[in-house]
Amino acid sequence: MPLRDRARRFVLALHACLGVALVAAGRCANALEDAELGKYWSADALRVPYRAVVTDGRRDGEKLPLLVFLHGDWQDGTDNESQLAGSGNGSFELVDAARAHGIPLVYVAPQTTDAYWPPARVAAVVRDALQRWPIDPRRIYLTGISDGATGVWDALKAWPRCFAAGVPMSGMTELAGLGPIRDVPQWVFHGSDDDDTDVEKGYDGAMVGSRAVVRALRAMGGRPRYTEYAGGRHVIWPRAYAEDALLPWILDQRLAGPPCDFAAR
Repeated sequence: MPLRDRARRFVLALHACLGVALVAAGRCANALEDAELGKYWSADALRVPYRAVVTDGRRDGEKLPLLVFLHGDWQDGTDNESQLAGSGNGSFELVDAARAHGIPLVYVAPQTTDAYWPPARVAAVVRDALQRWPIDPRRIYLTGISDGATGVWDALKAWPRCFAAGVPMSGMTELAGLGPIRDVPQWVFHGSDDDDTDVEKGYDGAMVGSRAVVRALRAMGGRPRYTEYAGGRHVIWPRAYAEDALLPWILDQRLAGPPCDFAAR
């Protein structure tokens, strides 16, 4: 069965898993555990720490999609462990869903410092992953929470023709630089009552919240998807990553043009 069809059908397997194999926390018994993710560091001068896992199901030498998760600022550091707290802030749900139906993908979770995701740091990890695993360079996806969501938008702006999709959650960014990424597929999530990053105003500075970003993208002709949870506060990502439609939507996205090699600038 083609990879895209398997992605679309993973919900059936996930429902079956939930029906017969629940653990006390409410997740499937074969849910991803931190210890399953290998420890890596980018081979360049930045030496970016990151964790990674490859799900089973690869067939006939197919190239695999790459899913990059950017954590929030409370998980900063260099220990190559803190970024996985809380099951990767819920992002493990995407890996669990892939494994439930044999969808092969590469999931990586890098770590940053100083509450900021420089695009060069994100690119370093992607570049390193491209050397380690059989990744399809036309199917590289970014997702992140809070400061990691800001990092998603910053990386898309820096590499507007390189990522197949972005999924920022509870983030903010400047309206400047949105034009080149208006056509990049994006599914944006935010809570209407965010108690950290205001959904409209961000931190009342140059960077604005998701609602304003989506409005600006649409005014430019972009077509981002937007989910705003009524009454939701800052931590909406466990709910968002558990959305049944999210992984199939991500895996449906592909670069229309030639892929990037993420060569150091």
